[in-house]
Amino acid sequence: MSPVIPGFDQRRVAVAKGVSLNVAVGGSGAPIVLLHGFPQTHLMWRHVAADLAADHTVICPDLRGYGASDKPAESAAGGYAKRTMAADVVALARALGHERFALAGHDRGALVAFRAGLDHPHAVTHLACLDVLPTLDMWDVLRGTTAAVGFHLYLMAQPPGLPERVIAASADAFFGHFLDLWTNDPAAIPADVRAEYLAACRGAVDSIVADYRASAGVDVAHDRADLAAGNRLRMPVTVLQQDWGAALGFDAAALWRAWARDLRHATVSCGHFMAEEAPGEVVAALRELLAR
Repeated sequence: MSPVIPGFDQRRVAVAKGVSLNVAVGGSGAPIVLLHGFPQTHLMWRHVAADLAADHTVICPDLRGYGASDKPAESAAGGYAKRTMAADVVALARALGHERFALAGHDRGALVAFRAGLDHPHAVTHLACLDVLPTLDMWDVLRGTTAAVGFHLYLMAQPPGLPERVIAASADAFFGHFLDLWTNDPAAIPADVRAEYLAACRGAVDSIVADYRASAGVDVAHDRADLAAGNRLRMPVTVLQQDWGAALGFDAAALWRAWARDLRHATVSCGHFMAEEAPGEVVAALRELLAR
């Protein structure tokens, strides 16, 4: 039996023409949407979501192209641009009756959340981004031998064909590599959840690559245009990151401060998958954000 978030209902919600998202919804109160990262599904939020559901309506979708959500073919129209995926999130919240909502994302989900905050400031009341840099900044800081940590970014940035074939040929080894490498506490991702992540990724190679490919192209263009136009995040923003900025030779807080007027930046002593390894710290940070 597949793992679920206890007490949450599973639904499919149409968000765009031909695209529906798989979403877990629980709790009641002011809404907060939680977006997962790579190589995961909405299950990564299981601990955090259960806590927040005590006094919030918690909405945990699988992103377009991931998990049990629809996986439209990559297109020149930007089907996996973070702008498109952010529009999915706004449409999802609206379909569930929420014109305004708080938003938190981890990894890939944080990039979608970041774009939603820039494109839809009328809808996003509070924003949290976990363990990621804005796309434009990420590419700027990756250089020299330290860029080896992001080898998958360069692989999936290649034109359609090769990356999909390479990854599909050893999907479990590829996606499992990141689950192992980026986790300080392996027990934080139990065997049934790990199996669920790997099965979901195995069936979504093309769309996951399309998501990453967009981040080497159209997403950079969108970030650069916002930077030039002076478009910044207007809502309260919290950023949680591992203490990896100094090791890689840049100031992560300073990079985020250039985008957010009202920023709280903190490091968390755990691996990349902090919602699973340090859920208490993540919950505390989100509750502090929601109180601002």
